[in-house]
Amino acid sequence: MRSNRAALRAGASMAATLPMIAGALALGIPAAHAADSPTRDTLAGTKPAWATTKADKGSTSDSAQVSARVYLAGRDATGLAAYAKAVSDPASPVYGKYLSAQQSQARFGATEAQVAAVRSWLTAAGLKVTGTTRHYVSVSGDVAAVEKAFGTQLHNYAKGSRTYRAPSKSASAPASLDGAVLTVTGLDNAPHKAASKDQLPPPDAVFRNSGPFSSYYGSNTASTLPSAYGKKIPYAVQGYTGKQLRAAYGAGGYTGKGVRIAITDAYASPTIAYDAATYAKAHGDARWKTGQLTQVLPSDYTRTEECGAAGWYGEETLDVEAVHAVAPAANVTYVGAASCYDDDLLDSLSKIVDNHLADIVSNSWGDIEANQTPDLAAAYDQVFQFGAVEGIGFYFSSGDNGDEVANTGTKQVDTPANSAWVTAVGGTSLAVGKNDKYLWETGWGTDKASLSADGKSWTDFPGAYTSGAGGGTSRTVAEPYYQKGVVPKALATANSAAGNRVVPDISAIADPNTGFKVGQTQTFPDGTEQYSEYRIGGTSLAAPVIAAVQALGQEARGGKAIGFANPTIYSKYGSRVYHDVTDNPTGSGLAVARVDFANSYDATDGLLTSVRSLGKDSSLSAVKGYDDVTGVGTPANGYVESYRRR
Repeated sequence: MRSNRAALRAGASMAATLPMIAGALALGIPAAHAADSPTRDTLAGTKPAWATTKADKGSTSDSAQVSARVYLAGRDATGLAAYAKAVSDPASPVYGKYLSAQQSQARFGATEAQVAAVRSWLTAAGLKVTGTTRHYVSVSGDVAAVEKAFGTQLHNYAKGSRTYRAPSKSASAPASLDGAVLTVTGLDNAPHKAASKDQLPPPDAVFRNSGPFSSYYGSNTASTLPSAYGKKIPYAVQGYTGKQLRAAYGAGGYTGKGVRIAITDAYASPTIAYDAATYAKAHGDARWKTGQLTQVLPSDYTRTEECGAAGWYGEETLDVEAVHAVAPAANVTYVGAASCYDDDLLDSLSKIVDNHLADIVSNSWGDIEANQTPDLAAAYDQVFQFGAVEGIGFYFSSGDNGDEVANTGTKQVDTPANSAWVTAVGGTSLAVGKNDKYLWETGWGTDKASLSADGKSWTDFPGAYTSGAGGGTSRTVAEPYYQKGVVPKALATANSAAGNRVVPDISAIADPNTGFKVGQTQTFPDGTEQYSEYRIGGTSLAAPVIAAVQALGQEARGGKAIGFANPTIYSKYGSRVYHDVTDNPTGSGLAVARVDFANSYDATDGLLTSVRSLGKDSSLSAVKGYDDVTGVGTPANGYVESYRRR
C-alpha cells in the first residue's frame, strides 16, 4: 500500500562562526532564475510541459480567481545547497557539523527586507496576501492581477480529456527583488483546487486476510494445491512481526532509544493511539510510553472526499506500527497534512524542519514524475536542503507500480523519491525462516495466476503483473555525485548521455505476500467500528522500516544525527553490511499460495485462491550489485553497527 499524493493533486546571525562552503553541485538543483528582460527575472519551470501551442484553448477570463504561493529563495540559495552537500558528505571536513533550525534560518533564510519587498510587489499588482511564512508568501486575486504580477498571460489548455489553466510562458519577477523569489506555484490548476472543508470520515470498510498461512516462510506447504516452478509452494506468511524484521535487518540490541522519527501522511487516524497500543501488546513489542507517540495536526482538513481521507488512516497505522516494531524505543511524531495536495504536504515537511521535530522522516506517499513540475520540485528540494543542513534525513517510498508502464503507459519513476536530496526506498520480498533466521530476499514484483475451476492447475501461469517496487531512471533530475561509480552507466544514462538520478537508493520488505501484520480499527459490515488485523505491504512498508533501521544506526553512533544519508549509504556499497538482493536467490522460480476472502472480510461469499510469483518486477530487475529495484541492497548484520565508525 502506498498513498498517491497528488494525482488528485530568527535568532542572531551565526555567519561569522560557521564554516563556509561554496561550489557547484550535481544534485539536480533547478535553475530558478534566468534573465528575462532588463527589469525581470524568469522563474524557470513555471510553465508546465503540457501547456503547448497545440493544446492552447485561448485566454483565461480576467475575472477568474487564482490562489498561488510565491516561494522565497532566501539570502543564499547557492550556499544552502552547497552546505547541505558538504555537511552530509563523509569525505567533507564539515561532515556532521549541523546547524540548528535558528542558525540555518539566520544564515540561509529570507530576510525581513526580502519578505517585505516580495509582499510589496504582489500587493502593488493588485493581489491579496493571504499568508506569510519563512518559506513563502501566499496570495489570491483575479487573473488580470496575476498576469500583471508575474509577467505572463494565463491561458486554458487541453490536458487529456480536461482543460486547465496555465501560464503561456514562464512567470517572472522584478529584477529589483534581486533573486528573492525561488518560484511560484498555483498558476496552473491541474488538477483543480477544491475549497471545501470537511470533517474526517469514519474508517474504511474492513479488510482481513483468509488462511491458511505460514507463520514463517515455508512453515506451511500448500500440498493440496498445484505446483509452481516444478515444486510445491508455501502459503503466504500471516504477516511478519517486529521480532522477525529486527532479526532480518540486524537490529541486535539497539532499540532507537533517544532518536526522534517523524512520519508524514495526509489527515490523521482518529484511533491511532488505541490501535498502536493494542497492536504492540498483541505482538510483544515494547509498550508505548507516555508521550512517545505525538501528533502535529492542522486546524482544518480539506478535500477529504477527493483524496480518500479514510484510506490514509491505514497508511498512518502501517507507518507508526512498523516504526515502533523495528525501533521500539524511538520517539515518534506524526505530522498530518490538511490534504493530499503538494502545498499541504510541503507545509507538513516544513513544520518538521522549522521546528526540528525529528532527525529521521518517513514518507510513504508520492506521485509519478510526469505529474511533478519544476516549480514544485524546487520548493521540495529547498525543504530537503534545509533539513540536510540541520541533520534531518528524509526517506521516501519509491512506488508500488514498478516502471509505471502498466499504470501510466510510460516508463518513469516516482516523485519526491526522485529528488537527489532524499533517500528513495525500494522494496523486496522477504523470506524469514524458523527461529527468525534470514533466508533470502528477491526484488519485489508480483505475477498473479488464479486457481483453475477444477483446482488442478493455475490459469495462464505465471499470470499477469500486479505490482512491484518502483524504480528506474529520472528524466528530470541530474545524476548526483554520490551515485557516480556505483550506479551502472547503462542505468544512469538511460535518458541522457550526461546521466540522471536513478531510484532507489536502499530497500527493505515491501511485498504484501511476504508482508507485515498491522492492527487497525475498521468499519465492519454491520456498521460497527472494531479493531482487527491484516497483512499489508508496499514500499509504504519499506520506508518506515528503513527509517527505523536508521534510528538504530543513529543510536549506535551515540545519538549523533545521520542526516541526509545517501552519501554514507553509497560509501558502504559493496561491503558485507548489505544483503545484495537478486530476483533469483535460490536458483529456481519462487512463489507463494494465497487465499483471500472474496468479499474482503469473511468466507460468506467464498474464497479466492491464487499463486503469487516473486521477483517479477515489470521491466526492472534485481541483479548482482546496484539495481533499480533494490538500490544497494537491504541492511544486513553489521549495517547498524557500521554507523559507530562515523
